[in-house]
Amino acid sequence: MTTIVRAKPAPFTFDARHTALVIIDMQRDFIEPGGFGEALGNDVSLLSGIVPTVARLLAHARSAGWQVVHTRESHAPDLSDCPPAKLLRGTPNARIGDEGPMGRILIRGEPGNAIIDSLRPLDGELVIDKPGKGAFYATRLGEELAMRDITHLVFAGVTTEVCVQTSMREANDRGYECLLIEDATASYIPAFREATIAMIHSQGGIIGWTAPLDALLEAH
Repeated sequence: MTTIVRAKPAPFTFDARHTALVIIDMQRDFIEPGGFGEALGNDVSLLSGIVPTVARLLAHARSAGWQVVHTRESHAPDLSDCPPAKLLRGTPNARIGDEGPMGRILIRGEPGNAIIDSLRPLDGELVIDKPGKGAFYATRLGEELAMRDITHLVFAGVTTEVCVQTSMREANDRGYECLLIEDATASYIPAFREATIAMIHSQGGIIGWTAPLDALLEAH
């Protein structure tokens, strides 16, 4: 069954049988006080504020029978999958692999690397650990979506201008039709979020479509 969403720059049309929700990096390290995001000097409330909206979107996707994908930016404990240039990012007291209040920063299996409890994946939902900003780089995501005959992706998560936008651009290059739910994404720098949303649907939808959650929930 085809669904049509009021979106920018034009209606977004999809079939639930071929659609996946991709929730980017809703991890404790980025969203909760005491995590990597706060250690970098950010106001994490700007990210935690979207959690109820993402939860509503996730509940809708599950009830509609979409495939659900959760990503985590994460690295092996020995940091063998972390490029040297990335290791230099952060602050002197908060770099990838360092000990933090919630364990080693952005390391798989550490408490801070977990997806927040209210968005916890269910059995059968894909969890993609990604060493880069994009969800397709050095992951099995492309293969998993192909096996499930997915052609359309609905995006949410953080941060809008980094991992969300990078993943959408990767998806666009691979031929997926993409919709970003505007109020289910956030940035530590609100102006960056607004600019990214404008970039995505500019020039006739050069990267994809954007719409608020209510437009999706009202779609037929």
